[in-house]
Amino acid sequence: MAKPHELKPFYATLLDTCSSTKHLKNLKTIHARTIKFNISHNDFIRTKLVSSYASCAQLHQANIIFSFTNRKPTFLFNSLIRAYASLNMFSHSLSLFRQMSFCYKPFDCHTLPVVLKTCASLSALRLGQQVHGAVLVNGFGFNLRNLNALIHMYAKCGCLVFARKVFDGMCERNEITWSTMIGGYGMHGRFEEVFQMFNRMVEVGERPDGVTFTVVLTACSHGGFVEKGREIFEMMKVRFGVKPELRHYTCMVDLLGRVGLVEEAEKLILKMDVEPDEAVWGALLGACKTHGKVDVAERVEERVNWTELSVVASSI
Repeated sequence: MAKPHELKPFYATLLDTCSSTKHLKNLKTIHARTIKFNISHNDFIRTKLVSSYASCAQLHQANIIFSFTNRKPTFLFNSLIRAYASLNMFSHSLSLFRQMSFCYKPFDCHTLPVVLKTCASLSALRLGQQVHGAVLVNGFGFNLRNLNALIHMYAKCGCLVFARKVFDGMCERNEITWSTMIGGYGMHGRFEEVFQMFNRMVEVGERPDGVTFTVVLTACSHGGFVEKGREIFEMMKVRFGVKPELRHYTCMVDLLGRVGLVEEAEKLILKMDVEPDEAVWGALLGACKTHGKVDVAERVEERVNWTELSVVASSI
């Protein structure tokens, strides 16, 4: 029979697989076997267990094991901080980050982007600025992921000047960088800057992706730019070969519906290459309600037998 020290690498590999696949049932089975073979108390295995349970969103179990772990490396804190943020438990995420700081644990390039996302979600500008300082002090001032996270944080907190300052100072940008900056302008109704930034992105040879077109089309919808929206939607398909997804169709339906072009929005849905979902039909029915298009709403009800949509349609 294999000795405990011989089993540790094998079970560590199995736990890594559970982390990547998020397979909770397998994780519990493997955890039970580590107990059976008397290796669950080992810090190396405990670390893997914490990371695996965090990946599977089982944070209560992860925290129990975490509390018994003597060695708490940076990546272990990162796993829990990221897990809490992914479940929108931002206060818990920040609490762990503070605990990590008090323990003088070093940050790596994966630590601060998640913390910045949390700051953005809580509109915690002051803390975000402190984290910006940590990004620079820890030598991540040229790390693309950290800088993208800074742009997102400043934009979400309404500090577009600082977001743009980070953007302009970057030596390297990717489609996430551009989309984040464009989305920041759109979020705050700065539609002229949205289109200027998008045009600049195309001019410098950066290829817009599905996310980029979503933020631009969303800005068109919120600003009521019908012709621009049509132009962007066509450009997406013809010039860049990006196949429209549900989110893009929803933006277009919302755009057309807002300005009263309800019949055109209906025709667009009927020509979609993908199956329309509740969001698309809901956008159309919302427009029907706003503009009193009872006939369109009745046709939608005939096609879709959803209780939620019927409730909306019945109020028209």
